[in-house]
Amino acid sequence: MPDAVAPLRALAELPGVPERISAAREACERLRWHEALRRRIPEASAESRVRGAQASAALEGATVPLELVRDVMRGAAAWPLEPDPVERVARGVVQATAESEHVRSLVATAPLQALARLHVAAASGLVEDAQLGRPRLHGEDCEELVDLGPAPSAAALRARLDGVVGLLAAGAKGAQVPALVVAAVVHAEVATMRPFVRGNGVVARALERAVVQALGLDPTGVAVTEAGHAAQGGPAYLGALAAYGTGTREGVGLWLEHCAAALVAGAEQGEQVCDAVRAGRLS
Repeated sequence: MPDAVAPLRALAELPGVPERISAAREACERLRWHEALRRRIPEASAESRVRGAQASAALEGATVPLELVRDVMRGAAAWPLEPDPVERVARGVVQATAESEHVRSLVATAPLQALARLHVAAASGLVEDAQLGRPRLHGEDCEELVDLGPAPSAAALRARLDGVVGLLAAGAKGAQVPALVVAAVVHAEVATMRPFVRGNGVVARALERAVVQALGLDPTGVAVTEAGHAAQGGPAYLGALAAYGTGTREGVGLWLEHCAAALVAGAEQGEQVCDAVRAGRLS
């Protein structure tokens, strides 16, 4: 763990980052004390996942109505037996976002299992069954997120995945590393290394949601982190990921600032969710 802690602490001190981390923490604290969360956390967190799934799907180019996502997630509707390509992608996003609630207890103790479960949810029906829940093998390529450059080879994935395990362990064991930094770096690592044949962006965003909740930054799971990313626009999201991929201090700092801004926006949307829950306006 010490090998992972020092670099994370250094990232948290990059120019402009401490202020953004503080702003995100304060936004999450305001959300945590919302009156609706005194008694209605499950309802609010469920609606957060609804809105997060819609936003994450939009970042995948799959635009679906919020009402449909809500109905599917509460069991009042089902996807068509023969979904079109947009519906197949949206179905995977909805499943992965729902699964984030169940894997949050695993992200620190069994992170590879958490990744596998999120991928099974995200990519079922999109890849061969034998490719679900496991990293790419030799000869398997990934054609997603091409704006980030070529995906690393299958041979390089093991070391990168070990690094993700170390990052999550460092964040979970009281290493005094801001949860935002852990969540942001884990998100970017999964998105840039693209360990799976398909579904990497969806898994990365669902994992970030689980980490933010598991590490106590947003313990109620009401912040709509995915909407925070989508609110800045797909090009800004991909551009920030590409900046992280350069490995420079400036590039990584840009990504951390992007994630902090996304969490602030996500917490603000979480407050809107709480207002709607309190007023009984969810349908």
